[in-house]
Amino acid sequence: MSESVVLPALGESVTEGTVTRWLKKVGDSVAVDEPLVEVSTDKVDTEIPSPVAGVIEQILVQEDETVQVGAVLVIIGDGSGAAAAAPAAPTAQPVVAETPAPSAAPVAETAPVSPVVQAPVVVAPVVAAPIVSAPVVAAPVVTAPSAPVASAPVAQAQNSAPVSDAGYVTPLVRKLANESGIDLSQISGTGIGGRIRKDDVLSAAQAPAAATATQSIQAPAAVYVPGAASPLRGTTEPMSRLRKVLAERAVASMVSTAQLTTVVEVDVTKIAQLRQQVQQEFVAKSGGKLNFMPFFLLAAAEALRVHPKLNATIDGENIVYHGSENISFAVDTEKGLLTPVIRDAASLNILEIAQQIADKAARTRANQLKPDELGGGTFTLTNTGSRGALFDTPVVFLPQVAILGTGVVSKRAVVVTDANGQDAISIRSMVYLALSYDHRLVDGADASRFLVDVKARLEEANFASVLGL
Repeated sequence: MSESVVLPALGESVTEGTVTRWLKKVGDSVAVDEPLVEVSTDKVDTEIPSPVAGVIEQILVQEDETVQVGAVLVIIGDGSGAAAAAPAAPTAQPVVAETPAPSAAPVAETAPVSPVVQAPVVVAPVVAAPIVSAPVVAAPVVTAPSAPVASAPVAQAQNSAPVSDAGYVTPLVRKLANESGIDLSQISGTGIGGRIRKDDVLSAAQAPAAATATQSIQAPAAVYVPGAASPLRGTTEPMSRLRKVLAERAVASMVSTAQLTTVVEVDVTKIAQLRQQVQQEFVAKSGGKLNFMPFFLLAAAEALRVHPKLNATIDGENIVYHGSENISFAVDTEKGLLTPVIRDAASLNILEIAQQIADKAARTRANQLKPDELGGGTFTLTNTGSRGALFDTPVVFLPQVAILGTGVVSKRAVVVTDANGQDAISIRSMVYLALSYDHRLVDGADASRFLVDVKARLEEANFASVLGL
């Protein structure tokens, strides 16, 4: 009874493999767990053991052929089917061995060149062909008896099968070298026994790429045109009332408080995916696009409820812990920086926060805000990444004791760990959060605990119930 051996799954994301070398041929006996074939994938080169004992009856996948996981590689049986399959196999037996010595001698003597010896497969038909009596004679190459001449190529073919030498290259490595224009003969392998590995080809390919990059830098494609000069160059103007107030507040804050900044890095990939999923519905309902700011503001407001030191004010020798989370957010205007307030932010949903941000930012720039909409903030959020900054160290607005700066959200290659504890490199949407705080009240541990909670909330991205859609 025959059994089929299939290509097993060689990794969680591996869908196909390339047969690099058969370790058995048709007619060979094989034991359970004895290596059958070498297979190469984009992640690993490995040997496939035989799940059963028996005789190789049929090989269905040739070397350098790529097949899907689950494809039948070989059929193993009791040997009854090997005889029928043997003639089809390229290594069944040499035809030269069956050719009588007297017939082989004339062929060797009348052959003017070596191809007849190098291709023993065609010797048998040639014996009966008129070539035997061809007038071309006296090839000095062949003076030995016919038997050694006929058997020399066979011995050479048998001895040329590599076991594990440095000259063997997997199809994947060969393909990568061809695509990269790399000559494998010019590479020194770093694998076992000097074997050329995938990393060797990649390293060789990086050298010309770096040279090309250097050349492109040295030879710019276009002439640089500097930006237009500002009309303020070389002029003098008095400070506006708003600029005076901002300057006084900034100096007073730095002089009267002990400020420092703590920064964390946050993976907001899940939020980015959530935004894509609900963007159309959000625009239809609110009239504006959903960005990251409402998520940052809500996460900060929720964390302030748990960490009241960040949502407090120092009044002389007393500490006033506020009963609501009134988040000021910085708006860049032509006159200067203004901070309208979103009150009771922890009780709002994403849609409500987004609408208030859009409305108050527009009215701030149009100078249409009421005075009470600029006062009463207990904590500030500033989006320093809106112009591409990674992060900064924002200044605390008195009488508040903390301000959170959000950097630009950018895609980067980072190390991620799956549920099984396996590490991998992945492209993720990352952002830096920088918290500046008054060290008179807030310790580094307090700041870190607050940031860790904000980070966890954002990375979990469980906002479906508070989207407001």
